Amino acid sequence: MVHNSNGNSAASSIAAKSGDLAPQAWISRCDVPLQLQATGPLAGLRFAIKDNIDVQGLPTTAACAAFSYAPEQHAFVVQKLLDSGASLVGKTNLDQFACGLNGTRSPFGAVPNAFDANYVSGGSSAGSAYAVATGQVDFALGTDTAGSGRVPAGLNNIIGLKPSKGLISARGVVPAAQSVDCVSIFARTVAVAADVLQASMGYDSLDPYSRELHLSTSALPAAFRFGVPSSLEFFGDTAAQDAFAQAVERMQALGGVCVSIDYTPLAKAAALLYESALVAERYAAIRPFFDAHENQVMEPVRSIIAKGRLYSAADLFDAQTLLRAYGQQAAAMWHNIDVLLVPTAPTHYTIAQMQADPIVLNRNLGAYTNFVNLLDYAAISVPSSIRPDGLPFGITLIGTCGSDWQLADLGQRYHHATGLPLGATGQAMPPAHPLPALAPPAKQAVVRVAVVGAHLSGMPLNWQLTERHASLISTTQTAPDYVFYALPGTVPPKPGLVRVASGCGQRIAVEVWEMPVAHYGSFVAMIPPPLGIGTLRLTDGSSVQGFICEAESVQGATDISHFGGWRAYIASLS
Repeated sequence: MVHNSNGNSAASSIAAKSGDLAPQAWISRCDVPLQLQATGPLAGLRFAIKDNIDVQGLPTTAACAAFSYAPEQHAFVVQKLLDSGASLVGKTNLDQFACGLNGTRSPFGAVPNAFDANYVSGGSSAGSAYAVATGQVDFALGTDTAGSGRVPAGLNNIIGLKPSKGLISARGVVPAAQSVDCVSIFARTVAVAADVLQASMGYDSLDPYSRELHLSTSALPAAFRFGVPSSLEFFGDTAAQDAFAQAVERMQALGGVCVSIDYTPLAKAAALLYESALVAERYAAIRPFFDAHENQVMEPVRSIIAKGRLYSAADLFDAQTLLRAYGQQAAAMWHNIDVLLVPTAPTHYTIAQMQADPIVLNRNLGAYTNFVNLLDYAAISVPSSIRPDGLPFGITLIGTCGSDWQLADLGQRYHHATGLPLGATGQAMPPAHPLPALAPPAKQAVVRVAVVGAHLSGMPLNWQLTERHASLISTTQTAPDYVFYALPGTVPPKPGLVRVASGCGQRIAVEVWEMPVAHYGSFVAMIPPPLGIGTLRLTDGSSVQGFICEAESVQGATDISHFGGWRAYIASLS
């Protein structure tokens, strides 16, 4: 392998081979792709890595020549990918020290958008996204602290998978803010991104933030609930606003129920990343180098990192406590939704616009990304549409920690529903691919129970069924073997069903509900005497569990069998 210290010269050789129109997307390249073995789950796939990730034999620069060093070994995640059969092509450009969401903050040049070179690529993992979008590699690694693994994906029509924190080891990665950093994955399909996640994740005892996480391996239900912020800001970009409205409709077509959520605590948490003592972690990440070489760090990265010197340890604890408070407030939304849907980026800027106003416009790009790692969520950015102006628009699905496979599954369903071509290659979408480690929901043991009175749908005690996740299976009748009574003095009013000799009674209307066995005992325990649970014979000859009544308790009760059911009797009273 040969490292080219001049990023442009390295990329020029790539341009000659691949037709790359953005040499500044690359910093260095292996003359021969690095491959440790030709077999494995990722065999045949070529990848690139962001140049804040170590590869033995190539300097790590973090887009700052004065910072450059020669790693003694591969980053943990790179080693795992090479062991899985993937081959490494080279290292890609980034916003310096992974500080930015736009791709213009690099001495190697601004990385353009894959669809229109006048527009930003998104950052900080700009080169990795560009290399994937243009088909130069099959997947690429980025990093994500505030959205750097998602914004470039959304702006370049590719997948950006940001796993739960600690799922992929960050050992051998130059930190941006170590406690919230993630290694992220770019690919043109969710299936490839999921295969890479499967191969790269794993606990690493030498990474202080690595975790043994237990991921949910069941898909979201066919009918799921997705949250959308009650108030959305697109900064005057009506094309993005219309594209997101279309995304909501597509999500509903997939079986989702849209739920409005209060975005306030998420927005307040996001603001803490750069507007509180939390920014001190960016300074801490490179403090020895920064203190000695501050003038060799480019603006506005220099000013952002230097701001971290201004805070005390007490300020940091105050900020962390405030973040936890916002997290507690935000947690309430997960009681009502399965997944959160937001625009990956609310608008798209030209490179000239971004360079003229680098702080404000960069902040705008992160309007829906900054809070995710701070609050320990997982996320995946998925292409959604191509706007009328030819620029891509992406959406991000966000879930709680450990929901990575569920998000990938829904993301794949959504991506395939769009019918979009892959990245900027013009290639058609391939068939959907079963995702690794995603198992069908375990079949739950259930019991069927027939109800005849106050537990019927819409009746006062129906909640005792629904809160135990019972589902209505059918509406039918009993066999003609029952007498039906209105029990006196019961609150709410209840009937009593008493079995008599075969054919000597009436058919009585019932609802049959299916309830998880785990909840059945608590349901039966709530039934007051003289009622109980026994075996009911239905009109088709089958038997189910159901409500019965002690015969001696109906002495003097009104026989209401001729009504044929409780609803008809209640209606007669009015």
